[in-house]
Amino acid sequence: MTGFTDKKKPQIKKTPVSLEKAVGLPYYILLAVLIVFPFSIMILYAFNNANTGVFQIQFSLSNFTDFLSQPIFIRTMMESMYLATISTLISLVIAYPLSYIIVRQSTKKQLLLILLLTAPMWINMLIRANGLKQIFSMVAPNLLGTDFAIITGMVYMYLPYMVLPIYTSLSKIDDSLYESSADLGANKLQTIRKVIIPLSLSGVMSGIMMVFLPAATTLVVPKYLGDGKRYM
Repeated sequence: MTGFTDKKKPQIKKTPVSLEKAVGLPYYILLAVLIVFPFSIMILYAFNNANTGVFQIQFSLSNFTDFLSQPIFIRTMMESMYLATISTLISLVIAYPLSYIIVRQSTKKQLLLILLLTAPMWINMLIRANGLKQIFSMVAPNLLGTDFAIITGMVYMYLPYMVLPIYTSLSKIDDSLYESSADLGANKLQTIRKVIIPLSLSGVMSGIMMVFLPAATTLVVPKYLGDGKRYM
């Protein structure tokens, strides 16, 4: 006597939309509306004839030829790149050891130090730039309009943007790596150079981008600390 066993068809379960995707949806919408769309319009303007509307596309390189044919534009761009590069390097030199010192503290001290570091970011940039200008006016008015004043302003404004990604990368490094490096005979300097720095390069690169781009395109710092003598 043979029996037949009914085989149930496997039920395909519909996977619901994950919570992470649902939560991230507003971010992607804002990203598209506030960044992707304006950037696309800017590209259209760059390659479009100035006499036509943005939606009446007439491909032209006249905007680039006009820019490259004006020495003042080239000089201003090169000066902006120079000041942004110097400011980024100084910020990196200050931020890396500062981030390392913060990471080696207790959790409560880390939170306090990060809070103190980021507190000025809650103040409007115009107010901070004007305040720094007033300090220069009282202490060393002759420095206004110089590279030193502008670079000082940029480092003051954007240093937290260098510290935070480096601090995040350093905080993810397991403490056992420090102990393993010491067990293998490496001193503190060798540990930092061969272990810590390579593992924190992602934070360094993020910090460089987060400082260089706004420093190269800022208008507030040269307006106030340039004292009307410098344009970027």
